[in-house]
Amino acid sequence: MMHGFIPPQRYFPYLTWSEIEQMPDKENVVIIQPLGAIEQHGPHLPIAVDSAISLGVLGKALLELNDHIPAYALPCLYYGKSNEHSGFPGTITLSTQTLLAVISEMALSIYRSGFRKLVLMNSHGGQPQIMEIAARDLHQEHPDLAVFPLFTWRVPHVVGEMLTPQEQEYGIHAGDAETSIMLSLLPQQVQMDKAVKEYPQGLPENSLLDMEGKLPFAWVTKELSKSGVMGDATVATKEKGDRILESLAKGWVQVIENVYQFQQPNVN
Repeated sequence: MMHGFIPPQRYFPYLTWSEIEQMPDKENVVIIQPLGAIEQHGPHLPIAVDSAISLGVLGKALLELNDHIPAYALPCLYYGKSNEHSGFPGTITLSTQTLLAVISEMALSIYRSGFRKLVLMNSHGGQPQIMEIAARDLHQEHPDLAVFPLFTWRVPHVVGEMLTPQEQEYGIHAGDAETSIMLSLLPQQVQMDKAVKEYPQGLPENSLLDMEGKLPFAWVTKELSKSGVMGDATVATKEKGDRILESLAKGWVQVIENVYQFQQPNVN
């Protein structure tokens, strides 16, 4: 089944061209582009983690979304800009220029079909800046196109209630949260017997500079982690994953509702 986690009635590729042509109020239909990555996530998780999270969260949100709100999911963009993980086998990465081109050309195709609200739902931490650049450029070129460069994990959720302070600060890749939600979404693909605990090593001490803070430095994963994990995957559970998934989905229901109601500001 092509739609996977996405409800079939909300899966854009299942529509015919005539259904799209005749769709009412296309200016307010919410089109959602899930974005992920194919990149290493330690020895215990599949390389599809970010893509699976985008599709799993979006699918659950669309199931819970009120039927009267027109919203459709595009096929996931599985490949992303993952060059920070290129030191590990299996990682597939696009260049910044290629990903920008793919997003832009996809968006222009959606625009030509009459849609005016596009959500970029990204679950890979290495590419939010690309989403933001693409969104700004697209809106400048087409002022009637509203583009929303959103990160899956930035909606209201309960993750912070379940993680240790150390995990909240340094568990940024394949740690407790990602492993737990994968135990909820694709439990058969998680090898908990290979889960490890490894936090980033060699970070500056007594410095304003930080890995992911307000004053960051550039890094690649091989410099910080031998296993590819940055966090504690050993404490992950399906129960935590179920709660995380439910809270993220509820946050995304609210986001989709807000996008549907959104009107572009214009002082003129």
